Amino acid sequence: MTLRFRTTRPRLASAVTAVLTVTALGAGSLATAPAAFAAPAAQEATETGALPVFPTGAEVLATGPSGFLTQDRFTSGAGAPTLLWTPYGGGTPTPVTVPAGGGWASAGGDVLAIGDAPSARDMRVVTLRNMAAPAAPGVTFDLSSLNASYVTVLGPTSVLAQVRKGDGEAELLVVTRNGAALDTRPVTGLPAHAQHFWSDAPIVNGQVFVGHMASKSDPVAGGRSVIDIASGSVVLTYGADEGGIDFSHLLFSESYVGWYEREGTAITLTAVSRGQNPERTEKTLSSAQTDLTALAGDWLVHGNPWAGVRAYSLSSGDSRPVSNASGTTGLAAAGDGTAVVSGERPDGTRGLFRLATADDGDLTVTKIADMEVGVPLAVVRSHVPATVNLDKSGGKVALGWTLSRPDATMDVTLTHIATGKVFRQYLAPVTDGTSRFSFDWAGEVFGPNAPYSDDAPNGAYTVAMEARQVDAIGETVRDTRRTELSRTPNPHDFTDNGSTDVLARDAAGVLWRDDLRDRPLDGQVKAAQRSRIGAGWNTYKQIEAVGNTGGAAHGDLVGLDGSGVLWSYLGKGDGTFTSRVRVGGGWGAYNKITGGSDLNGDGRSDLLATDTAGVLWLYKGTGNWSAPFASRVRVGTGWGTYNQITATGNIAGASAGDLVARDKDGVLWLYLGKGDGTFAPRIRVGGGWNAFSQLVGAGDLDNDGRPDLIAYGAGGTYVYRSTGSWSSAFTRQTTPLYTGEGTKFTNIA
Repeated sequence: MTLRFRTTRPRLASAVTAVLTVTALGAGSLATAPAAFAAPAAQEATETGALPVFPTGAEVLATGPSGFLTQDRFTSGAGAPTLLWTPYGGGTPTPVTVPAGGGWASAGGDVLAIGDAPSARDMRVVTLRNMAAPAAPGVTFDLSSLNASYVTVLGPTSVLAQVRKGDGEAELLVVTRNGAALDTRPVTGLPAHAQHFWSDAPIVNGQVFVGHMASKSDPVAGGRSVIDIASGSVVLTYGADEGGIDFSHLLFSESYVGWYEREGTAITLTAVSRGQNPERTEKTLSSAQTDLTALAGDWLVHGNPWAGVRAYSLSSGDSRPVSNASGTTGLAAAGDGTAVVSGERPDGTRGLFRLATADDGDLTVTKIADMEVGVPLAVVRSHVPATVNLDKSGGKVALGWTLSRPDATMDVTLTHIATGKVFRQYLAPVTDGTSRFSFDWAGEVFGPNAPYSDDAPNGAYTVAMEARQVDAIGETVRDTRRTELSRTPNPHDFTDNGSTDVLARDAAGVLWRDDLRDRPLDGQVKAAQRSRIGAGWNTYKQIEAVGNTGGAAHGDLVGLDGSGVLWSYLGKGDGTFTSRVRVGGGWGAYNKITGGSDLNGDGRSDLLATDTAGVLWLYKGTGNWSAPFASRVRVGTGWGTYNQITATGNIAGASAGDLVARDKDGVLWLYLGKGDGTFAPRIRVGGGWNAFSQLVGAGDLDNDGRPDLIAYGAGGTYVYRSTGSWSSAFTRQTTPLYTGEGTKFTNIA
C-alpha cells in the first residue's frame, strides 16, 4: 500500500493558537511526572534475561513503567473483561476486576481507573489502582458529589474531571483525593465555551492532552489542548474541525500530537510536530487502519490485527512493518513516548515488543515479554454425521469439532456438491471450559449472489472447516467431511429441498413458482423466493401438480389443453421441467382434474377427474413417465354438484389419500380414502369456501407429518393446516403468500 503524507506549515498558523508561551519543544512549563507515570526503571527485565510471559491468546491494552495490562481475547465475550497486569520485573501477574457494566481506562502509566460505566467519559464513580503496588488499596472518587464525570487519570490520587454547569457551560477540574476530602483546582486557559472533554492519550512529561468541543452553539467544531498538570493551565490549543468525542483517538509524545477527524466515511489522521516551526501531517486512513494507532516518538504506528501493523516516520517519511498480517493482538502507548505491540514480528519472533525512536531517528524494536505458545492447534475429533434426515431431526443438525485448545476462531463452509450453493458459519473462541466448537445448521443455503437464504437441497455436501488461533500463532488447521442430506419426499416439491413449491399462472400466461420455506417462520408459512418458469401456459385450461407420476424422486405437472389433450411435464428437481410429453387425447370430457394423492396405497400418485355428467373417474399412477396413468376406473356419480375437487393426501389419519370437494353453495366436504381408490361417505367441513377461487393440496407445509391445504382468493390467501381428525379437519392460519395478488393468478397448482 502506497501512503501519501501531506505536510503543511503555512496552514498551521490558522489551525493552532498559542494560549501560553511555548518553549522550544512546544511544551510550556513542564511539571515533574508522578511516580506512577515515570519512565521504566533501568533494571527492566530485558536486561536480566528473564522476560515475563505474555499470556497466550491475549492482547496488550495498556502499559506503564512497572508492567503491562492484557485481556484474554477469547473469554472476554463471556461477561466482564478478563484483565491481567503482568510486572516487567517478574512476579505473579495480578487480575484486575472490572465490575459488571463497568469499564477501565489508562493514561500510559501504572495507574488504572476502574469505573462504573463501560465508556470512560460516562464514569462517575472511579477507583484508581496503582499497579506498581498492586496490594495497596484503591483510591475511590465519587465524582457525582461534584456533579462531575471522569476525563482521564493524572496520577495515583488525581483525576481530571468535567463539571457541567446549569447554563450549558463546562469546567475542567483537577480532582485530588486528600484523605476523605476531594480537593479541586480549575484548569485555566481553555478556549471559551469548551466542553465535552475527553482523553485517551498517555501523560507525557507531566502534561495531558485533551480533546473537546469548541462551542455550545456549534457542537461539531472542536479543539485539542495540552495541559500542564502541576500548574493546571493550558499550554497550547490546536483547532480541529470536530470534537471527535464519539470516534476519535488522541496521540501524544514529546515530539508530536495527533488525532482523527472524520468527514463522511473519510478519516484523516492529523499529526502536528511540537517544535518552534510546527509541521502538520495529514494522512487519509480507512476505518480498518484506525483499529490500532500509537506514537512511538517520531514514529506513527498503526494497522489492525488482520493486516498487521506498520510504523511511519513523521520526520523522514520512511516506513517499515512492525508485525505480521494476522499476527498482531494489541498496541498501546506509554507515557515515556514509546509504544508496545503484542504479536508476531516479520522475522517470526513472538511476544511483546517495545517501539521507540533512537537518537539517530531510527525505530528500535525490543522484545520485553515472551509469548506463550502452548499446545499446537489440532483437530481432536470431528462431529459431522455422515447422513442427516432433517424431517427426523427437527429441521436442524448439530455440526462440531473438538480442537486441542479453545482460543481459536473457526470458519465452516457447507457446499452442496450438485449446485454449488453454500452456507457459511463463523465460530468465535469457546468460553464454556471445553474446546468443542459447534453450531446447529438449520438446513439453509445461499446461491451465488443471493442475498437471502433458501432451504438446502437434498444430496451430498462437503463440510469444510478452517481454524486459526486467535493470536495467529501456528498454521491454519483444516478438516473436510462429507454428509448426505435427505428429507421425507414431498409430492409438491419441485426443487428437491423438502419444501412445497406452489405454481401460479398469471393472466398473461406466465407460470411462476413460489418456493415455500420448509418450516414456518415466526409461525407463518412463507415463501423463500419466486422464480419465473416460462410463458405460454395459457394454452391449458387447467394446470395441476400431480406428485411423482414419472418414477423420479420429484414432483411432476400435467396440463389439459383446449383440444382435450393431457400433457405431462416431469420435474427435474431444480425447479424446472422437462419438455412436455403427450399423455393422450379425449380429456376434454372432463371439467375438473386433481392429483398428487396415493389413493390405492401402492406408493404412486393417482389422478381423479370428473366429467360433465358428474361421474368421478380414477386414473391410477403407473410410475412410467411415457404412460403415467392406467386406464380409468369409475368411482361414482353425483359429483356434478361440486365446482372444485382437490386431492389433499392423507389429512385425517385414515389408510390412504383423501379428497375435499366444494359444492355450489360454498360448502366444503371431506371424503376419506379407503385405500382402494374409493371413498367413505362425505363429511361436512364447513361453509364459506366460495370466497376462494382455488384450493390446492399443498403437501406438508409445517412438517407435522400431515399434508395441508392452501386456499387462494380475492379476499386473501390462507393456509389450512390438517389436524389429523376427520371431525375437525383443518385450522386456519394467515400467510404472506400472494398478499395483494388475490386476483392476479388464473390457476394455482
